[in-house]
Amino acid sequence: MTSTTADGSWLSALIEAVIGLMDVIGPVGAGLAIALENLFPPLPSEAILPMAGIAAHDGAFGLWEAVAWTTLGSLAGALALYGLGAWLGLERLRRIADRLPLIAVSDVDRAVAWFHRHGGKAVFFGRFIPIFRSLISIPAGVARMPLWRFSALTTAGSLIWNTAFILCGWFLGSGWHVVEQYVDVVQKIVIVVVAVVVVVMVILRIRSLRAGRSGVGGDDRRHQQSADTDAPSIPSSARR
Repeated sequence: MTSTTADGSWLSALIEAVIGLMDVIGPVGAGLAIALENLFPPLPSEAILPMAGIAAHDGAFGLWEAVAWTTLGSLAGALALYGLGAWLGLERLRRIADRLPLIAVSDVDRAVAWFHRHGGKAVFFGRFIPIFRSLISIPAGVARMPLWRFSALTTAGSLIWNTAFILCGWFLGSGWHVVEQYVDVVQKIVIVVVAVVVVVMVILRIRSLRAGRSGVGGDDRRHQQSADTDAPSIPSSARR
């Protein structure tokens, strides 16, 4: 199978290597590539999955083999990151947060509490969002979401995502690259939005810390002034 994604970039070279892997070991290669995409988010599944669909259309392997193996790859990569989160654990994460300048232990507790309430939706819908679909597995492990539930939600979301893009490759063939341009724009928008949210959160955290320090300093000064005011005066005759 040939690709027209080459533009001299390292990412294009990486995609070409993945396509070569599919040429050598078939749908298993596609599954391995998607597992790596979970562990290495810059490797885009949006480029790999249509190539698997094109290969299936050309008869290299069956359509449902491509869907099954890529979904297994998604689950395998997600489970690896879930395991990392479980190994990290809540207490270790709290200790790390306590040493970081812009993160408080209470932030970790709030995030875990939020995940306990909305983790199922985050895991399922996160499979449709670039970068987030990889990272969401780590807090799932930290929060110790039941493994069966995490696996079921990840499999369901991945099955929908993978099938959609594989079918795009199957039906559009080499014309997929017309659609790929729009998908690439959407992915970049998501990355920019995430970056802006992170920057805003950092700015708000810095302002909060500065406000807290100035508040503590003001309280100390007021306390000292109050202590000076309340202190008994010594008559001048006694001072002599």
